[in-house]
Amino acid sequence: MNPHESVTPTTPDKAPGVLLLGTDFIRGIVEFGSMSLTWPVLLSAPRGDDHPVLVIPGLGAGDISTSALRKYLSALGYHAHGWGLGTNIGPTAKISTGARTRLRELYEQESRTVTVIGWSLGGLFARRLAREMPEMVRQVITLGSPIRIRTHDHSHGRRLYAMFEGRHVETFDMPLEEGLPTLPMPTTSIYSRRDGIVSWHACLDVVTERSENIEVRSAHVGFGYQAAALYAMADRLAQPEGHWEPFVPPRWARRTYPSPAERVVAAHATGD
Repeated sequence: MNPHESVTPTTPDKAPGVLLLGTDFIRGIVEFGSMSLTWPVLLSAPRGDDHPVLVIPGLGAGDISTSALRKYLSALGYHAHGWGLGTNIGPTAKISTGARTRLRELYEQESRTVTVIGWSLGGLFARRLAREMPEMVRQVITLGSPIRIRTHDHSHGRRLYAMFEGRHVETFDMPLEEGLPTLPMPTTSIYSRRDGIVSWHACLDVVTERSENIEVRSAHVGFGYQAAALYAMADRLAQPEGHWEPFVPPRWARRTYPSPAERVVAAHATGD
């Protein structure tokens, strides 16, 4: 198929199995530990300008969880920032208002558009910010984010999320982004079939001339440390503003990226 053909993915009716769920945290710890071993290779990734990057943590996590990712991006020359809003417990008044304020601060402070990276639930906030404030967002990268989730049953995080719903002032209506146009800026969804928390199918975005899906082999809690995910992020950030092409891994790293994303989305959408 044409790699830029627009395809709408569908999702299964359940979250990952018990084996993936039960081992996700341990696998994530292993990936965190291996980050130091892959550091020299990670530093060889393409480098771009020094534009600002806002990193939004996942459900139940805060800026500490993204510190290693931000350290890596800073080592490549980017101005990587946490969101400064404490633990992500969903769209409370503090978080909904604060996320918008934080993006505006970075945009005005540096007089440049901002790349927004969101991990898991953080990716839903990243995409919402991009829709509401597109003039401030350069591109969006999501890590294991159920951006096309159809029901809460596609995620094991649903019970934790439900614990805080009484404090939420906004909702993420299901099916997520149903009927909405694709984002106007480049977008990349990094996902894993080994994700133990959310259905990987729910992480597949519509493929267009400015949006893509990149598969890596990562635990859900390991996306911010896993070498292939980090390298792909660096490659995406290195593209000049206003110019975008789909990710093509270097020859030596191709085995670390399992399937061509376009093929995955096409097969799933057609039921093959």
